[in-house]
Amino acid sequence: MQRIDAPEILDSDACSPCDTQAALEVIGRVNRWFGGIATTQKMVERAARVTGTTRFSLLEVAAGLGEVPEIARENLARRGITLDVTLLDIAPSHLPCRNPAANRAGRNQGVVADALALPFVDGAFDLVSCSLFAHHLDPLRLKQFVREGLRVCQRALLINDLVRHPLHLALVYAGFPIMRNRVAWLDGLTSVRRAYVPEEIRTALADDFSPETALQIEISRHYLFRMGVIVWKP
Repeated sequence: MQRIDAPEILDSDACSPCDTQAALEVIGRVNRWFGGIATTQKMVERAARVTGTTRFSLLEVAAGLGEVPEIARENLARRGITLDVTLLDIAPSHLPCRNPAANRAGRNQGVVADALALPFVDGAFDLVSCSLFAHHLDPLRLKQFVREGLRVCQRALLINDLVRHPLHLALVYAGFPIMRNRVAWLDGLTSVRRAYVPEEIRTALADDFSPETALQIEISRHYLFRMGVIVWKP
């Protein structure tokens, strides 16, 4: 299945604030039910095992409502791992500051900025993480994001994303009754078509760095066509 890069509705100004919030809530359900939160959680647990650290500051890029790091933070706390989360998104309407329910829950309101030009000093966070963001980037911009993520982290960059596969596409087609939201459903179809496979991620990143600065990359597959990519700080 060849990668087809196409724009998604939520990346444009075509949605009303109401439609945007409804679609983001559907994406939250998908992350809760189909492996998104578990993938991030397992990568943080891996970072804790490798580094021997049980407390991390984490920047969540393209965070949206921030449900993935928030629920992962709650689950990890029961395992003795503490996350101090900062949310970042380029669209103010995606962040919880525009969502009254999220505000009442006390979630981090976040920073509005471009993921390819992070407004932080070098090494500002232990971990930089993203969920369902990498497939929005073509290979050149993916490399740029990895460089920025590695610049502002001290430990590792965590990429949680979809795996492109014909069966995955078929499942999204069949999933409209679960999503019950046309924007989220159409964007889901586009996301699977433009998602990478693990070999493409590894090749793209390996080609961009010299042998002297070769990246240590760990890629794992997770439930229902999810992959976790850990790029360790050189």
